[in-house]
Amino acid sequence: MSENFYDVLGVSRDASEEEIKKAYRKQAAKHHPDVSDDDDAEERFKKIQKAKEVLTDEQKRQQYDQMGHDRFTEADKRGATGGGPGGAGGPFGGAGGAGGAGGFEDIFNQFFGGGGGRGGRGGGNRPRQGSDLRTGLTIDLEEAFEGATKEVTLTRPTDCDTCGGAGHPPDADVETCPQCNGRGQVQQVQQTPLGRVQQTSTCPRCEGEGELYSEDCADCGGDGVVREKATLSVEIPAGIRSGQSLRMEREGAPGENGGPKGDLLIEVNVNVGDRFERDGDDLRVNEAVSFPQAVFGDTIEVETVDGSVEMDVPAGTQSGETFRLKGKGIPRLRRRGRGDLYVQVGVVIPESLNEEQREALEAFAEAGGEDVDVAGGFFEKLKGSF
Repeated sequence: MSENFYDVLGVSRDASEEEIKKAYRKQAAKHHPDVSDDDDAEERFKKIQKAKEVLTDEQKRQQYDQMGHDRFTEADKRGATGGGPGGAGGPFGGAGGAGGAGGFEDIFNQFFGGGGGRGGRGGGNRPRQGSDLRTGLTIDLEEAFEGATKEVTLTRPTDCDTCGGAGHPPDADVETCPQCNGRGQVQQVQQTPLGRVQQTSTCPRCEGEGELYSEDCADCGGDGVVREKATLSVEIPAGIRSGQSLRMEREGAPGENGGPKGDLLIEVNVNVGDRFERDGDDLRVNEAVSFPQAVFGDTIEVETVDGSVEMDVPAGTQSGETFRLKGKGIPRLRRRGRGDLYVQVGVVIPESLNEEQREALEAFAEAGGEDVDVAGGFFEKLKGSF
């Protein structure tokens, strides 16, 4: 199996984008062909460049993690030679079409709106929206029922105040990148079965800026981004369920080249508690009734999420029977009405009897023609009806 991109950069699979960029700069400075005497420096540098290109692009990284290294790189090769989607004879266009021979990167650009990296002065410093961030929030059933305002605290990336997100001090010396001559992009020529193909990619030396600076910002290390602890207020709508997410626009990671921030997605978990079970907008609950209540019928009080209601127990109710209280469940999310409450009754069997109760039940058993041991068998029979 080939060395995967995480190993190439020396980072873990859950590394943040900032950690990946730092690792890239460290590896690039070590293995760049202009500074390294190793025979395989150029090949190693290409691997480092490719690893950074994939792992700092949210869509590509997701695809890479799903496909695995070998399948991903094989798809990349097929795209570069025109044998994959968008190549010669592919379903998305002929040679030089939308997919063309530009490789896997072009396919992603076509369908996921990717750009040519950060871009330089010649390559177009196009604004890019920041990445979406995710966090979780647990609420109780009452808050899901009524809706609530909650606070969520998270640590997130934000533009460095010291350098304004530029990555270098305002008074740092600047020079045109000698590798791309200020264009922010470099061109490579590859020999393919279709002929010589010229491919443009982000300059690895200046990362698409077209310029090099004499020093990095001391606070952000040249990233232009630092981590901050933020506490945000979020509105929880009534009726929300576990697993649903709330989106807070422009509360995500900062964009690039003046692009807007990404969004913050908050996945909600509803702690239902021990009393109720939830099924969508419906609730289920168990209620105990006595033997006489089940036999003769009665009106009992049932505690719901928003107070108690009365429920009729008809005469002859069997243990385990379920009754529906319409509109006593959870509000429907962003719709009118509420779900239902289903009440399952269970007949409670007394563990001990006084003399009067024993005589009455013995008479009840004899009147029904049952020859049972009132001391035990009769109640065991009742218990067996659950």
